[in-house]
Amino acid sequence: MIPVPPAIQRIPWKLIALLSAITGFGLLVLYSAAGGSMTPWALNQGVRFLVFLIGMLILGRIKLKFFEDFAYLAYLAVVALLFAVELLGFVGGGSQRWINLGFINLQPSELMKVTIVLALARFYAQLPPGSTRTITALWPALVMIGLPAGLVMLQPDLGTALAICASGAIVMFVSGLPLWWFGSAAIAGAAALPVLFSMLHDYQQKRVLIFLDPESDPLGAGYHISQSKIAIGSGGIGGKGFLNGSQSHLDYLPEGHTDFIFATMAEEWGLIGGVALLIAFFLLLRWSTRIALGARTRFGQLAATGLTMTIFFYIAINLMMVMGLAPVVGIPLPLFSYGGSSMLTIMTCVGIILAIDNDSKTGTRRFH
Repeated sequence: MIPVPPAIQRIPWKLIALLSAITGFGLLVLYSAAGGSMTPWALNQGVRFLVFLIGMLILGRIKLKFFEDFAYLAYLAVVALLFAVELLGFVGGGSQRWINLGFINLQPSELMKVTIVLALARFYAQLPPGSTRTITALWPALVMIGLPAGLVMLQPDLGTALAICASGAIVMFVSGLPLWWFGSAAIAGAAALPVLFSMLHDYQQKRVLIFLDPESDPLGAGYHISQSKIAIGSGGIGGKGFLNGSQSHLDYLPEGHTDFIFATMAEEWGLIGGVALLIAFFLLLRWSTRIALGARTRFGQLAATGLTMTIFFYIAINLMMVMGLAPVVGIPLPLFSYGGSSMLTIMTCVGIILAIDNDSKTGTRRFH
């Protein structure tokens, strides 16, 4: 028997197969959403996946110390990009969120979901354990989260701003900050809801009101969610069949290839397709959670946990949104929705988690 070279053995074939299965399923849905055509979505998405897959494998081979050393620099670079969006970014869908790089319309706020986790993981990894219950452990983190969240709110992009805050809060929670801090923040946030609601843009307020009463404006602000629920419900158990979705093909379902792609899929593949996709996402999250639990350094543990939760928030918020369980926000479904920035973010998360896994396999466990 010919021995398998070590370099081939080190390649995470099971992970590649899982990511390819999720993306491949998404390509089928994009192919169908385009009326049985590889263009304009499926072909571009497939090429991006192959490029980002190679990038993910390269990230996975980088020493974890590199990510720790450059965490602050990466954070500052993305903050600078967020400022650049305000100055140079173009408007799409009513929001100014993107920078045109030619081959991709980069959304810097997506990258902030990764860099905020790395920056906070480094901050708390270097913080002496006894300092986690002092104000020194709180105010720098709040500044690091608040600055990019505020810039993203200016775009305006409420969903991504909340995702950045949530990712940062998870790292803070895992770092061992006092629970009463989080409880106090939750109570203060609840008390300030009327004020925060009044600060939202008109269309954002309408989305919240429609979430509370979906049938109040079915042809206006509630159109997206109404058509989404019709598409999902009409799919039944086994779906209408590949290329047979009426809601998406007749253009009743807005954004059927991006934010509402799960509804497009559920109409044609039904409950069976939805459950299969959820199982695939569960396997991905189980893999990353195991790596977080087995990380040998505090930075690795905090970073893996934060990145895992970032992926989870993508999945949970998108699925809740398309089923009417959360207000409509611009959160795509990982590896499934059409879009380069969100796929870049997810593959970056997976690549760094892979680097944490490799670090755990090659060194002795240590925390500081």
